[in-house]
Amino acid sequence: MAIYHLSIKIVSRNKGKSAVAGAAYRAASKFINEYDGKTYDYTNKPGVLHTEILLPDYAPREYLDRSTLWNAVEKVEKAKDSQLAREFEIAFPVELSMEQNITLAREYLNEHFVSKGMCADLCIHDEEKGNPHAHVMLTMRPINEDGTWGAKSKKEYILDDNGERIKLKSGEYKSRKVNAVDWNEQTKAEEWRAAWADITNRYLEQSNRAERIDHRSYERQGVDTVPTIHMGAAASRMEKRGFKTDRGDINRQAEITNNQMGQLRARIRKAKDWLYAAPIQDVPSMIDVMSHIADGKDLERRWQKIRNLQTQAKVLVFIQQHNVTDMAQLVQVTETINEKYKDFAETVQKVDRRLATLSQHISQYDSRKEHRPVYNEYAGIKDPMKKETFYAKHSKEIEAFKDARDYLAAVMNGRTDPPPIKDWRKEHTKLTAAKYALTERYYALQDVVRNVEQLRKGAENIMQQDARETPTRRHDITH
Repeated sequence: MAIYHLSIKIVSRNKGKSAVAGAAYRAASKFINEYDGKTYDYTNKPGVLHTEILLPDYAPREYLDRSTLWNAVEKVEKAKDSQLAREFEIAFPVELSMEQNITLAREYLNEHFVSKGMCADLCIHDEEKGNPHAHVMLTMRPINEDGTWGAKSKKEYILDDNGERIKLKSGEYKSRKVNAVDWNEQTKAEEWRAAWADITNRYLEQSNRAERIDHRSYERQGVDTVPTIHMGAAASRMEKRGFKTDRGDINRQAEITNNQMGQLRARIRKAKDWLYAAPIQDVPSMIDVMSHIADGKDLERRWQKIRNLQTQAKVLVFIQQHNVTDMAQLVQVTETINEKYKDFAETVQKVDRRLATLSQHISQYDSRKEHRPVYNEYAGIKDPMKKETFYAKHSKEIEAFKDARDYLAAVMNGRTDPPPIKDWRKEHTKLTAAKYALTERYYALQDVVRNVEQLRKGAENIMQQDARETPTRRHDITH
């Protein structure tokens, strides 16, 4: 099934990142970073299916070489905290062929980034087939028409009421920084995310596929469905090998919940549709319906009749509790049930969304803690050859630590480490208990729906029986 996943990160020096290292890893290549002299060799990395560089028409052709491009970026960025690249991770629809996905990625990147002056480095991965995705690195600094690197921002002097520059005590003039391009504006991320959904859906439609993706959350779409989370390459590999992961468990629970809620929603809708379509006249009374349920017509086995009597007893209690005396009141009760279902579904969604988020937080915290010793040992190795050998042996642990570290840094958003893991675990326990309480509500609502269905079926059977007998009675009168 086609899923939507598009995450955006910034590759920055102040987080210990290197554009050359990132490009080497994503392309499974070996590069030397001329900025610090370090060598990065990922030639043994599996699962890289396709790589290419996309350039504006006026960019130097030597930038088609990946190492040349990203070393040029490292060279032009002088500051210790420079932002070196913008990275996208994008999931492809499995319904399209790899050739279609490559064409899809090219069109998306050319239209929204390359045409605006960015250089795009596209690497497509699918290590074990079934999780095709792209890693895209984009330059942060525009390319000028003469092939040189443009400025990220420029200084703009602030003027007084007379249009004169304002001189400060330091002797400098009051000014502000103005971005040379709009790539960092908050609205761009939403624009780029929506554009990926649009172009992907167009490709799916052209391939006569019914699947569609949406960049909005289920909550924004107004869909009463518990969302699944993106598995990621590491979790997908483990699941394929038969090992259950926290992310896999979250998605399996979401699938169970969605199936149960979907079935209940369909049953309520079916009851409503029949009740509203039923004729106003000649509708059987509740007494007739109850008698029909108890009669057990056409039943030969004694236990079946007993079961029908048990059903009658449950339905009778339901009728008394809800004061249902005719079909019109049954319609009102069904409407009330439908509203209760909507409230229940909304509550379930909120709880499950928060549980999914907390589960990811806790899982990433545990992963960072588990792999920190290996990463620290790796970071402490000074000899390049030994470091390269160590990485080749422990790359999964090292990358798992980095992924968890970056995830938690994004969650904390500048707040002091460590994350509030105790609060997360406490809230997770509390919401899990709330989820069990919601399960009880679900079963209670299910019982109510079952009683409505019994009344609907009883009335429907009586009306069908009357319809079959009517022609016979007319025949006796005429003859």
